[in-house]
Amino acid sequence: MSNSPLLDRFAAFGSAAVSDALDQLALPAGVGGIRPVWGPAAVVGFAVTVGLEPRIDGPAGAHIAATAIETADDQSVIVVDNQGRTDVSCWGGILSLGAARRGARGVVADGVCRDVAEARELGFPVFSRGAVPATARGRLQQRSTGEPVTVAGLTVEQGDVVVADETGLVVVPRERAEEVAEIATAIVAREQAIADEVRAGAPLSHAMHDARLAGEAMHDARLAGEKESAR
Repeated sequence: MSNSPLLDRFAAFGSAAVSDALDQLALPAGVGGIRPVWGPAAVVGFAVTVGLEPRIDGPAGAHIAATAIETADDQSVIVVDNQGRTDVSCWGGILSLGAARRGARGVVADGVCRDVAEARELGFPVFSRGAVPATARGRLQQRSTGEPVTVAGLTVEQGDVVVADETGLVVVPRERAEEVAEIATAIVAREQAIADEVRAGAPLSHAMHDARLAGEAMHDARLAGEKESAR
């Protein structure tokens, strides 16, 4: 797998920490409802986008998502916008196989998938709204690839950072990714310090305050002063 320092940084965070960082920047927070369809999973990668729409009469084109998969690499997460439909699959076993062979890290679909066992056997992470056997053939067609899409209300552009895990999905605009990562790093450190205090026996009401969780400097300074005076 190719090394990306930016993706490595985000791999250290869960979706909740990234969502909190986005909140601090007044960017769209994370969403739920799109979950791994087999086993525990987490993916972090750069978005390769696919937009789908209902099939209309006309010449048959390439199978949905095939062109996107061919452009993916080992830093990619395929992101499929099927407008939240749950009556027809927008991702299946052969697509999982093709994406896995390209080295893609996983797929996030605003819709449902099929061939769950095949994805599990490949070890290929699939995040969606569930599963259904109904095929996309004759029901869906590709609207776009590499263009902005909407997934669970979040706008996703080609190359954005996508973080998906058992809690939910977050999308980080590529141009804000370094800034978000800096804030998420501080959030994780703060929450780890709180957890350490609770494990050491501190009362939850003492260790956990909204102001501290938000990283307010005055509150942190007050805590430091309390610790100093207690020595």
